[in-house]
Amino acid sequence: MGDAAPSTTAGQTDDVQQRIAVRCEQLVKRFGDFTAVDGISFEVKRGECFGLLGPNGAGKTTTLEMLEGLSQPTAGKLEIFGLSWGVREQRRELRSRMGATLQETKLPERLTVLETLRLFRSFFPRGPSVSELLTRLSLQDKQNARVAALSGGQRQRLGIACALAGSPDLLMLDEPTVGLDPQTRIRLWELVEDYTQSGGTTIVTTHYMDEAARLCGRIAIVDHGKVIALGSPSELIAKSGAHPRVWLTLAHDTLDAAALGGLAAVTHVEPAPAGERGYRLTSRDLGATLAALMAAVQAAGDRLVTLTTREPTLEDAFVALTGHALRDDLT
Repeated sequence: MGDAAPSTTAGQTDDVQQRIAVRCEQLVKRFGDFTAVDGISFEVKRGECFGLLGPNGAGKTTTLEMLEGLSQPTAGKLEIFGLSWGVREQRRELRSRMGATLQETKLPERLTVLETLRLFRSFFPRGPSVSELLTRLSLQDKQNARVAALSGGQRQRLGIACALAGSPDLLMLDEPTVGLDPQTRIRLWELVEDYTQSGGTTIVTTHYMDEAARLCGRIAIVDHGKVIALGSPSELIAKSGAHPRVWLTLAHDTLDAAALGGLAAVTHVEPAPAGERGYRLTSRDLGATLAALMAAVQAAGDRLVTLTTREPTLEDAFVALTGHALRDDLT
């Protein structure tokens, strides 16, 4: 007789359940005849930063609103730490364990930063002190300023401070850096990284590739209300079949597109954009292509003027998986 297949004990099952912070199964949200979310499923592990990446209108914000309890699913199942918004007795605990910022956090304009944080801190039985929140979000110099006088970046930092007022186990950020300058974006990224590294669970919606690649251990690419791919950035790139690129110019242009297309592992050749010289190659094997290119250039008596290589990125994966560039949906 062969060995029996390993069984999963009740204890093992419970342990797996405890490692899951959020579970969505076939979530659907309809507004009349319009389906904003069309059967989205994913799990978020405790202590990870999980990203929902997609263009405006993909269903990211609607999904987050269901997670936050602001909107009820039309269909499907949603659990957060094993709790459900559909069970009235569990709602208080859910609210106490979550912090969130919306795309546009509306705070009382006439309150000062200090008064706003005192107000939000009073909502929770536990959490950091107001002075600690001010320091953590670098808002000490603005504590006496009214909300109405804050810049966009300062408002975003205040919104995150309010979201952290109850020491939440789950932090949900909806497009947290839209419209911010690069320095403020990086500062907010660092705040999210610190929170995740301290053991918190984070869900971020974004349409910025660099943001998703930096912050998120795993990403769900969402398009037209569906999850079309899910994995780590490197896994998504591998799944997409995106390949490395080579950009080059030659001193005497002795190699044309046909010659370059015949090099080892080259799958595609295109000329540089109008007004520029050179070619762009796509390769299945960057090392093989570069070796063949050097040999061909030498044999032709030519020389390389410029040579740039680029490994496939998350944006390449997005284009390959969805069939369109993300920026095309934002215009």
